[in-house]
Amino acid sequence: MADKPFDDREWAFEIKWDGYRAIADLSKDAIRLYSRNGIDFSEKFKKIVNSLKLQEHQMVLDGEIVAYDDAGKPNFQWLQRIGDNPNLVLSYQVFDILWLNGHSTENLSYLQRKELLKNALVENEIIKFSDHILENGITFFQAAKDMGLEGIIAKKTDSIYKENVRSSEWLKIKIHKSDEAIVCGFTEPKGSRKKFGALILGKYFKGEMVFCGHTGGGFNDTSLSEIYEKLKPLITKKSVFKVTPKTNTKPTWVKPELVAEVKYTELTKDHIYRHPIFLRLRDDIESDDVAFGTEKQLKNETMKKAEPQKRSGKDDVVKKIGNKELKLTNQNKIYFPHDDITKGDVITFYQSISQYILPHLRARPQSMNRYPNGIEGLSFFQKDASEETPEWIETQKVFSESSDKYINYIICNDKATLAYLNNLGCIELNVWTSKIQKADHPDYLVLDLDPSEKNSFEDVIETAQTVKEVLDLAGVEGYPKTSGSSGIHIYIPMNAKYSYEQVKDFGHLLMQMVHQKLPDLTTLERSLQKRDKNKIYLDYLQNRSGQTLASVYSLRPKDGAPVSMPLEWNEIKNGLKPTDFNIYNALDRIKEKGDIFKPTLGKGIDMLKAIKKLS
Repeated sequence: MADKPFDDREWAFEIKWDGYRAIADLSKDAIRLYSRNGIDFSEKFKKIVNSLKLQEHQMVLDGEIVAYDDAGKPNFQWLQRIGDNPNLVLSYQVFDILWLNGHSTENLSYLQRKELLKNALVENEIIKFSDHILENGITFFQAAKDMGLEGIIAKKTDSIYKENVRSSEWLKIKIHKSDEAIVCGFTEPKGSRKKFGALILGKYFKGEMVFCGHTGGGFNDTSLSEIYEKLKPLITKKSVFKVTPKTNTKPTWVKPELVAEVKYTELTKDHIYRHPIFLRLRDDIESDDVAFGTEKQLKNETMKKAEPQKRSGKDDVVKKIGNKELKLTNQNKIYFPHDDITKGDVITFYQSISQYILPHLRARPQSMNRYPNGIEGLSFFQKDASEETPEWIETQKVFSESSDKYINYIICNDKATLAYLNNLGCIELNVWTSKIQKADHPDYLVLDLDPSEKNSFEDVIETAQTVKEVLDLAGVEGYPKTSGSSGIHIYIPMNAKYSYEQVKDFGHLLMQMVHQKLPDLTTLERSLQKRDKNKIYLDYLQNRSGQTLASVYSLRPKDGAPVSMPLEWNEIKNGLKPTDFNIYNALDRIKEKGDIFKPTLGKGIDMLKAIKKLS
């Protein structure tokens, strides 16, 4: 816990939600919702479980179940009484992701997990992405205070996720001082008070229960009755304290199982709360976890961390590229384990070929496919530029009908932006077929020859040769390249003269003719379930707005570090392999051949003439 808010560029800040911390496990068919100590919330919060069924990915999420009162503010007391009010307005505020589609995300940094979560989570009326701000903790704390919230959480931007561990990299900053204590007994009521007078509180210190005060404030008739009913089954004859504390009226002792949250003005050197006021019972916290020792140690660590020092690891470098200065991190991190290729090697490769690849990237929105821990780690697609994207990087907002929101795409126009993308973990570069200035009119048509696992590369070569025959019939020049994986891409220049729909339809016509020539080897069936596993998929549907393919000269996240390389037609023959071109030899080949893919950006074909020739 931190005593006061602070500003620091290495920290992010979130709302401290006043609710039940809950893990949502969507990794199997049956969704599980449970507290950190294993209490099953699935029956109690069916509304949240049903909303989680609308998610598109297998995930394990961390978040807070929040109830809202009539004023629309989070209200913990209302949440505790959900049994009496099943129509309570609820939300599940999701702030972290532990697992996605078969991969743990816990060793990713906080910011990487937040970006991954933002892209993977489908929000609805109940499931919400709990956002964060960077650096400005003091202003954020004041805003939370003005809204009547409980406080904020400060999280180190490079922190990993640690299960069931209190960490000095996640700090609670409360607007009012509050704490959890164990209910060890209660006193007799006086005057008109019913049920009990005050709760007797304790906390563990080095394994021993220590008295830390008693609280008689914060109750009403309803809460007195509700808490008393929970205390009755726990009544015992013996005090849990080694030294029995003095009380104003006769005490009744209980087994130390209930946890109360209280607010207070200060904590004395004897561990006694001054002016404690009862806030609520915490059935989401185990009494065994309520201990002074841990919190004192955490507070000491917090004092050291309150003003963190800016530091760079030995494999972090600051590099000037053009007139931009970039911090390039983790340069020694292995990206291709079987080839001993590092993140720094990837950045160096792209800088070496920048004059050839940049003409094919400029003015085109990037769909970032990020591999922050290399090709054997978790990867994720990210379209939106994050808040920490430098101001000098060009971005462009584009409305997405599928997600019903604006997406802020990064545009890679220079060497510095290229290095920035590589530093984010973009091993490959994926761009639109159109430029942002004429977003609805692609510069080229793409024919993607996509083999199944049972096809050989010789099958792909035969299909590509047949595509060449069809293009010759149409009087059209096509430009092939290896996909860098298992297929071949063939580009046909359009010079932004036609709409996506027109280009797609022309691509469909070409692929139909290829299929007619190779009916036993190829298929136009899009559905993976229906597709013959022995056939090459003739994919013309890449020619739709927003679709992306790996750019020419792009590295691919495969063993051997292959590169998507332009080919001359006479090179497409038996003996060619998709891994012939890689990070080691790509630059030499490009220097020898020049940019033989440059015509894809030039004069476009006459589509009507081509169709007439084919008919």
